[in-house]
Amino acid sequence: MSEIEIKNVSKKYETKDGTVEALKNVSLSIEQGDIYGIIGMSGAGKSTLVRCMNFLEEPTEGQVLIKGRTLGSLSKKELRKQREDIGMIFQHFNLLMQKSVIDNVCFPLYIQGKKKKEARAKALELLEIVGLQDRAKAYPAQLSGGQKQRIAIAGVLAMSPECIVFDEPTAVLTPQEIDELMEIMRSLAAEGKSILFITHKLNEIMAVADRCTVL
Repeated sequence: MSEIEIKNVSKKYETKDGTVEALKNVSLSIEQGDIYGIIGMSGAGKSTLVRCMNFLEEPTEGQVLIKGRTLGSLSKKELRKQREDIGMIFQHFNLLMQKSVIDNVCFPLYIQGKKKKEARAKALELLEIVGLQDRAKAYPAQLSGGQKQRIAIAGVLAMSPECIVFDEPTAVLTPQEIDELMEIMRSLAAEGKSILFITHKLNEIMAVADRCTVL
């Protein structure tokens, strides 16, 4: 069974100028441990596809299945729970700038109900995974773009998702930071995480993805 299946998904928007077809009959499957690339120019529908994948946008046609469960058949409560299995990494990091590195990683753990001591111990483990354990007391403003990206990854890993979506994550990174990010993707895939990597750069897809879809 595929981790994620997208079957004949289309998404249309009605505007004052007529119907906009953002996605048309898109199908793909992502297996456990895959690094799956989605490539396309701006406006091709990449972000729409991701929003349909976790049902932040409901497809006009088609189905989205996570481990065989059809998202369209889930209640709102079940859907919120299902979304926890899909972690999102964006190019703008979404960090709490007034909080330290370790507090940023602890935040999702507190939401889960973890006590402070347990949360901080887990956060340090996650920071070690992304190579930032020595910057635990620093603040995001003191870090490079690549380091901020790795904090964001640690925060997502705190939620223990099965699949992690990297939505154009390299836009503000240096070449060295991009290489480091790709190495983290490979490590996560080797641990059984399913990785969806969205970009408009063919060289990045060729460097890291096992398979890809062109929009």
